[in-house]
Amino acid sequence: MLTDDGAVLIDTLLYPEETMRIRRYVEEGLSSRVNYVIITHFHADHSTGACFFPGAQVIAHKRCREILDQRGRESLRQLKEAAAEFEPVELVLPNITFEREMTLEIGATKFHLRESPGHSPDSITCLLEEEEVLFAADTVMPIPYFVDGSFSDFVGSLTRLLEVEYENIVQGHGDIILRGEAPEKIKSDLEYLRKVNEAVKSALEKGLEDLDNQISLAACGKSHVLLNGVVEQLHQHNIRALVKQYRDETPGSPAGQASDEVERSYTWHQKKLI
Repeated sequence: MLTDDGAVLIDTLLYPEETMRIRRYVEEGLSSRVNYVIITHFHADHSTGACFFPGAQVIAHKRCREILDQRGRESLRQLKEAAAEFEPVELVLPNITFEREMTLEIGATKFHLRESPGHSPDSITCLLEEEEVLFAADTVMPIPYFVDGSFSDFVGSLTRLLEVEYENIVQGHGDIILRGEAPEKIKSDLEYLRKVNEAVKSALEKGLEDLDNQISLAACGKSHVLLNGVVEQLHQHNIRALVKQYRDETPGSPAGQASDEVERSYTWHQKKLI
């Protein structure tokens, strides 16, 4: 977003060259510079490139700074070991943080930041108030994905999004959602969460196993073609996370196996960086 006080970048990209292309476009194409970087959550595909904007104010939720300081260092070490292109990357901790919500006035533009946990514990959304454009990050994507967050928090965050009308919603992954599509999209995500939750609870009550292959994505109201088919894997990982949650809550249940399945899902998540 270009303002009277320089450019505001909402999230960076994973690979250094991708982020540097953004920087070159702002500096050479727009004759400006990025003075503010808003990080919507700690995942590498949203935060890794902050180091390529020296002097910029880096803004995020308080939990984002904490998680980057704790888990981010090890994750970056693993990235550097896996690929030489990450060698220039340095961990940058946000220097401006908030907890519930915060409004920034940058030039003549107002950015309303609001906590939105669910996809991750530190997730936020960013609303351009005058333009009524919501940068929803991974709170809104083709299907809700909560392996690294909280199912119940996700329901609450999506429900709060219905309180406001938006001109557009920019998803963390996927196409831009237009005004007339926004309420239906959010409601469909809430319906997905309801259906997958009910299906997992019912299957566990019946003593069924191998729920990944018994609770279809279509039965929960979503298409398998979204995100080039990756949603099928996200859906399976959501199921494993719910299985773990309910088994952990039930004394004497086989929680160990479920924990292993969720750990495998989290490892996949770290590799795919969604």
